[in-house]
Amino acid sequence: MYILRILVFGAVAAAAAAQPQNPLLGRGRFGPGAGRGAARLLGAEAGMPGRVVTNAPYSADVVTERIQTLADGNHIRQTITARVYRDGEGRMRREQSLSGLGALVPDSSASHVVFITDPVAGVNFALNPANRTATRTAWVPNRRGRGAKMAGGGMGQGGGMGQGRGMGPGRRFLRWREAAGQNIKTQSLGRQTIAGLPADGTRTTVTIPAGQVGNEEPIQIVRESWYSPDLQMVVLAKVTDPRFGETTYRVTNITRGEPPHTLFEVPADYKVSDR
Repeated sequence: MYILRILVFGAVAAAAAAQPQNPLLGRGRFGPGAGRGAARLLGAEAGMPGRVVTNAPYSADVVTERIQTLADGNHIRQTITARVYRDGEGRMRREQSLSGLGALVPDSSASHVVFITDPVAGVNFALNPANRTATRTAWVPNRRGRGAKMAGGGMGQGGGMGQGRGMGPGRRFLRWREAAGQNIKTQSLGRQTIAGLPADGTRTTVTIPAGQVGNEEPIQIVRESWYSPDLQMVVLAKVTDPRFGETTYRVTNITRGEPPHTLFEVPADYKVSDR
């Protein structure tokens, strides 16, 4: 799921390594130029790659919010917003604000970026509107054949957290789910209308047994997700982890219909480089 791993060059690797990994947001990754000046946008991976979805175009806003409560009662609130588009052939566009990523974005010129995934042409682009540049990478199917990713890392075709059924809201949650073995409980929440769409709800509870991570008592991590069969993606998901707080992913302002084709093209005045 969503959230978003930004690949940049910049003198921020140490700061990123010191930050705890968000249950929805993967830790930032840095190229061989880390520590050698201003950031260079290389690409992004919006959660886990999902399958290519065709014949279900839409436009929407996506908000990911994390709230962490400290021992003294203080709260840390982080919010990341994006605008996403998908056309009828499965192309994705994500207009991403980086204001909530802190030290992962040392270059203020990269405060807003755009990611285009085009499985039809077999190419992906990471655009920096501030300096009118774009980085191009190859689109390749993932190993399971359910989706795609940019070579060397990139925005998965899902375009956001939970674009395919069964996708967890974060890699950390999935790792704990795999490690928990039999300590998993799944419950159907029925069908409700979420963001104007019929959605099927599921609650998954993962219990980390006492002593597995040095914990004196069992730890419960709960993920609730609501999947839209019409758009074939999760429109609402929430992870509650007592160690990291509560993270919510929400799709809002959904408009059904084909977005303009120009949204999935690099403007003619951009300088394009390959990676």
